[in-house]
Amino acid sequence: MDTAIEVQGVTVRYGDVLALDDVSVSVRAGRVCGLLGMNGSGKSTLFKTVLGLVAPDRGRVRVKGLKSAAARRKGLIGYVPQSEQVDWAFPVRVRDVVMMGRYGHMGRRRRPRPADREAVDHALARTDLTDLADRQIGALSGGQRKRAFVARAIAQNADVLLLDEPFAGVDKRSEATITDLLRQLRRAGHTLLVSTHDLSQVPALCDEALLLQGRVIAHGTPEQVLEPDVLLEAFGIHTTEGTPWTR
Repeated sequence: MDTAIEVQGVTVRYGDVLALDDVSVSVRAGRVCGLLGMNGSGKSTLFKTVLGLVAPDRGRVRVKGLKSAAARRKGLIGYVPQSEQVDWAFPVRVRDVVMMGRYGHMGRRRRPRPADREAVDHALARTDLTDLADRQIGALSGGQRKRAFVARAIAQNADVLLLDEPFAGVDKRSEATITDLLRQLRRAGHTLLVSTHDLSQVPALCDEALLLQGRVIAHGTPEQVLEPDVLLEAFGIHTTEGTPWTR
């Protein structure tokens, strides 16, 4: 299978802070990779590096064989950010947020065509947001907000999707909707890199898992990465009766 995400020997520093230390990982096309680690472990930095928003001090990144900037220009990468990274007071409707996923398919004037509107309507329907399409984005619940950004990624039709904590702060309905959508996207051949603090979700959702602590602690099947000794190295915690630790 083709490699969708390839990170080779990537080191990233923020001043004196070493955020990523010689990180190498590859994710094949059509796979769901769970990205695990404590706060400050480098997960968000890895996302930004794959997106091309952070230039590594050393190493290289390729997405579908292209440099990140080129892959972004081609619309090959979609991104669902953490809630904390969004200005919820900005006067934009849910439909407008989802339409942003179509920008790479439009011309310079960013004028939606019938195909763009159809893609947005389809994405809104799949995320159960059709009735909320004209509501200001900040007026939604936490789960609805997250679904709106998943809808944006669906409308974009990117081959590679990066989802930063898509289940954080969502209700059970939104969690089930998002989980089902991610499984559908995987079956359609999309590649997903999904960060989560809830380790109990990983075996059912992910084909593989990557555990970070500034460096790669483990990368393999969920069962391999969720071994108690591996979790102890990364989190300094034990599991009981085989149940993964969650936070």
